Amino acid sequence: MAKLLSVSDALGSPAFSTWRSYYQLTKPKVIYLLMLTALVGMCLAVESWLPPLQATFSLLGIGLVCASAAAINQILDRNIDDKMARTQGRPLPKGRVSVRNASVFAGVLALVGFVMLLLAANLLTAILTFASMLGYAVVYTLFLKRATPQNIVIGGLAGAMPPLLGWTAMTGQLDGNALLLVMIIFTWTPPHFWALAIHRRDDYAKANIPMLPVTHGIEFTKTCVLLYTLLLCAVALLPCLTGLSSWLYGVVVMGLNLRFMQHAWRLKFKPQPNSAINTFKFSIVHLMILFLALLLDHWLL
Repeated sequence: MAKLLSVSDALGSPAFSTWRSYYQLTKPKVIYLLMLTALVGMCLAVESWLPPLQATFSLLGIGLVCASAAAINQILDRNIDDKMARTQGRPLPKGRVSVRNASVFAGVLALVGFVMLLLAANLLTAILTFASMLGYAVVYTLFLKRATPQNIVIGGLAGAMPPLLGWTAMTGQLDGNALLLVMIIFTWTPPHFWALAIHRRDDYAKANIPMLPVTHGIEFTKTCVLLYTLLLCAVALLPCLTGLSSWLYGVVVMGLNLRFMQHAWRLKFKPQPNSAINTFKFSIVHLMILFLALLLDHWLL
């Protein structure tokens, strides 16, 4: 009983609460998914086993810079987040972390991650990772998000970069197959995010953010989700055609594509109250399993 009480006290302590607030600034669930795609990029870039130290510190460096971008995004969006039900509980709107401390935290993450990539990987990876951070944290958050309903399409390129970063961390070179992995995430991003935007349309309208459901209506956005899902289905099959993967990946991705198309079709033509959020949730599963299938295909066949 005493041990249980001590654990409970520790979890409820101010120190743990502060640590958790800084952890939430990094959008950890998003970062874990990005790091998975970066890891797959690393593995696909080499024929043998990954060099353990180089791969570990390169992946950690990519993760730290991406976490810095997420923290900067929350700093710049703190007033918007305060108006939206989905984001009102974040550390900055709630005042659990000050803007100054969050800025220092983001800066330290970026610096440590950049140096780690210089030492463990190479200059190309460090530059590309830093450019991706600026693309998401500044270009998308500060300008595109507030300027155009195509914000997520244009800005999605920054979030699609991790598999390329993983590839260059191992090889020091750009490669067409790595760019194909970027293309998959790039085409996945609009249906993924627009499904969430449909579900949270009123939130975005309240915050005066020109998301597609706000500017062009929900029905038009549903059509765009369906069309982009069709495009994603085609792009996701390209690794089979280029020789990057074989039949195992092809079988898995066909099943994933059909299920994603089913969600997008229902959202457009037979919507239920939870159709949009269910489409959003499945899109995360789609991308995660797709990249795991690429990895299994690479090592097993």
